[in-house]
Amino acid sequence: MTVREHDPYELDEWSGAATVITEETEIPVEVTLRGSFQPIDGHFHWYGRIAPNVALSETCRGGANVAVRAGDLTAPARLSDVDPWGRFRVTGTGRPPFPAAAPATTSPAD
Repeated sequence: MTVREHDPYELDEWSGAATVITEETEIPVEVTLRGSFQPIDGHFHWYGRIAPNVALSETCRGGANVAVRAGDLTAPARLSDVDPWGRFRVTGTGRPPFPAAAPATTSPAD
């Protein structure tokens, strides 16, 4: 019996309100995130961009380790480059801060 059909190479995506959590503060932001399971290393890799945000730009620099919370889910992340439009890139490995489809699982037939 198949519990859930999911193409392992299909990207899971999420856009909306989130919070970037630093050691000192929590900053409300808007994000666009996506990710996928990478069979080479066996981990889910997620990444995306954070909409331009003055408070985030004043608080963080590229290379900062932060956490990203979207709704009830929180995940460790790393900020990297800021693009020409003022958006930080954010990356993480492991469970993302957004609901992602589970890989298909099967159980033996009775």
